[in-house]
Amino acid sequence: MILARVEGTVVATKKTEKMTGSKFLFVRPLLVDPANPQQFKSGNSTLVAVDELGSGEGDIVLIAQGSSARLGAKDKDTPLDAVVIGIVDTVDVNKQIVYRAH
Repeated sequence: MILARVEGTVVATKKTEKMTGSKFLFVRPLLVDPANPQQFKSGNSTLVAVDELGSGEGDIVLIAQGSSARLGAKDKDTPLDAVVIGIVDTVDVNKQIVYRAH
């Protein structure tokens, strides 16, 4: 699983039929900053993830990727590579809360 921050949405009016009605999010993975383990550092890459949970911009989410991502979709034959499988409430690193949802 990947911890990521939602940075925006992606709209695709033309897409494969199995993806009709799906919400696409633009997300950036988060890493624990080695210099300061009580903070996150944004990853260099971004990805698009399907969201069926209703997360929004600024939320921190859990992402499943690859063949595991299909297990989080309504239809196991959906052609996707990343899916939101959870909206994060808190993250605790070294017994310190580094994130709490508002």
